[in-house]
Amino acid sequence: MKKILISTGVVLLSLQAAFAQVSYLEAVRVENRRVEKQGKEVAVSLDLNLDDLKLDRQHSLTLVPVLVSADGSEETGLSPVVVNGKVRHKVAERLIALGDAEQENSLCMVRKNGEAQTLHYAASVPFRRWMLDGRLELRAKTTGCARCEEGRETVNTGTVLPFVAPQYVSGEVLQPAEEQVKRRSEVRTARLQYRRDVDAVQPDYRDNRKELDKVQASIDAVKQNPNLSITGIYVTGYASPEGSMAYNLALSERRAKGFTQYVQRSNRELDKTLWHVDWKGEDWAGFAREVEHRRDLEQQAGMLKLIEECGGDQDACEARVKAMISAGAYQRLLNEVYVPLRRNEYRIEYNVRHFTLEETKELLATRPDLLSVAEIQKVADSYGRNTPEYIAALEVTVETYPDNVVARHNCALAKLETEDYSGAIALLQGSEDGGLLNMLGVACAKAERYDLAREAFGQAVRAGSTAAGDNLRQMEEMLELIN
Repeated sequence: MKKILISTGVVLLSLQAAFAQVSYLEAVRVENRRVEKQGKEVAVSLDLNLDDLKLDRQHSLTLVPVLVSADGSEETGLSPVVVNGKVRHKVAERLIALGDAEQENSLCMVRKNGEAQTLHYAASVPFRRWMLDGRLELRAKTTGCARCEEGRETVNTGTVLPFVAPQYVSGEVLQPAEEQVKRRSEVRTARLQYRRDVDAVQPDYRDNRKELDKVQASIDAVKQNPNLSITGIYVTGYASPEGSMAYNLALSERRAKGFTQYVQRSNRELDKTLWHVDWKGEDWAGFAREVEHRRDLEQQAGMLKLIEECGGDQDACEARVKAMISAGAYQRLLNEVYVPLRRNEYRIEYNVRHFTLEETKELLATRPDLLSVAEIQKVADSYGRNTPEYIAALEVTVETYPDNVVARHNCALAKLETEDYSGAIALLQGSEDGGLLNMLGVACAKAERYDLAREAFGQAVRAGSTAAGDNLRQMEEMLELIN
């Protein structure tokens, strides 16, 4: 008797294990599935084909579409669908009649085994960014009599809302044009002091010796550099406004020529054809700058307005300036404001020889102005693209040649490709070139500064960039998807 009871117990346990999990989901086919973002909502529609489903009369099958994030950390369930067996459906109808909330909030239907049945399902939920590149699962729960659970199943219906990051076109590394002749120049100012109506250089007058030593040192720096050859020295004389225009023009001529002759005597080895002398007379542009910098001047605003409106009769203008201020204030003009206007400017032009790669590397830290953009690019390339040394070399190029479009393009591109978006934006702001503006748009878009990106792309399109229009379209499509 004991053995029979034990055997019966084993059989019962085996049967319980065999029927512990009821599987229906494999008989449900998901067809015509569509998951779309519509404004701020995600709309899900699909057909649930039940043709092959053979549902027990006592069973209820609850189907729930669930949006799940790609990593499985987030999910949102949609409205459930309840498919009942014939007996179970009558129970559900009674529960609904009795006000059962769970039954009322579900879409219920009865399964007619052996017949073709398709349920057209549609629902929507608020969009969340984690839904991008997620998946839509269909989850099933089977319950029997007295709502006892008979099993759970899940099937992945596939990826939803695929997110393709914009493939912005920012350009390729540009090859700078070689300078066949590297022409450079240095502009300096010699502020010599003269006694009234004297045009000859007087080395021992006030600080003239110190000023003349600076002039000679600047010429020697070029003469003594074996890499440089002087091609011209250009001297221009200027005068201050007191006195007549004709007198001051002649005075600036005499002083420019006297200065040139004085400096020539210390540089006799330079061919005289290298020297060029010019004179401008009264420097009213310089006068305006000096007045603007001195906020404590009497009638500063009035003088600035008068200077701006002054036509060709500068003698009349100077007389009006003198009349509008006190004698003490005018004396201050003579002693302070006019002094910097009495000067000679000189420009030394020279050619620079071309350097080897190793020479260029050495000069990069001390005299990058003697290097061409192409020479510095070769140094950068020798370190390997987008390495710290590569970027540092290109930064020197931009600092040395801030108006060179190729230099700015290559440096900004390197910062973009190393995800230094703020650095790229700083380099590109204020650009007028279409390619640089397009790159500015890309940098702003990657930094998620979309308003600035939209503005930059628009400017780039107007400046002739063909890539900017496509970049703008991609960005707008992405924003439509993620917002």
